[in-house]
Amino acid sequence: MRLTKLGHACVRLEKDGRVLVIDPGAMTPEPDALDGAEAVLVTHEHFDHFEPGRLREAAEAEPRLTVYTCPGVARRLGELGERVQVVREGDTFTAAGFDLTVFGEKHHFSHPDAAPVDNVGFLVDNEVFHPGDALTVVDAPTVLVAGQAPWMTVPDLVAYLRTAAPLRAYAVHDGLMNEWGLQVLDGVLAMEAERSGADIRRLKPGESVEL
Repeated sequence: MRLTKLGHACVRLEKDGRVLVIDPGAMTPEPDALDGAEAVLVTHEHFDHFEPGRLREAAEAEPRLTVYTCPGVARRLGELGERVQVVREGDTFTAAGFDLTVFGEKHHFSHPDAAPVDNVGFLVDNEVFHPGDALTVVDAPTVLVAGQAPWMTVPDLVAYLRTAAPLRAYAVHDGLMNEWGLQVLDGVLAMEAERSGADIRRLKPGESVEL
């Protein structure tokens, strides 16, 4: 499959001419992010991962499009009816020719006055794991990890990478960072790549890898 990193936490997966998109939120500026997508996976309801109007427009343009997501997101897309499928930890299903397994239930703790919202991570073809905004550990060759977030620290990032121990880890979720912050993140990832011998780095918007 080909994995392409788009703005912030969004990725586009393509295999055999079919397209699956994960987390096309408000911080994903690419207007063609959903072009040709048969399925969209949404990990949770925060604006940087989920833009309701965008999904409604995509569903109107593509009759095959189905959204797979957690209960919190599904409640905000009721008008799409059965084209929105609620998934929970342990569920398995097939979408756009990809085999999916769901892991996790809640967003990482981020504020003392707000309970964590629903958050589900998706393992795609037993190859790529997108955890959303969580530090769910899954045995997967390729892990997409939040490079920066209000709830993430460098020690947390490093600990997660060492616990998950993937062959490849690509940092996404970088839309809030300026050029200096991106340089710091790149340095942290390079140090961890050298220590582990794994392919650990940040994917830039528009960059693709073949898996």
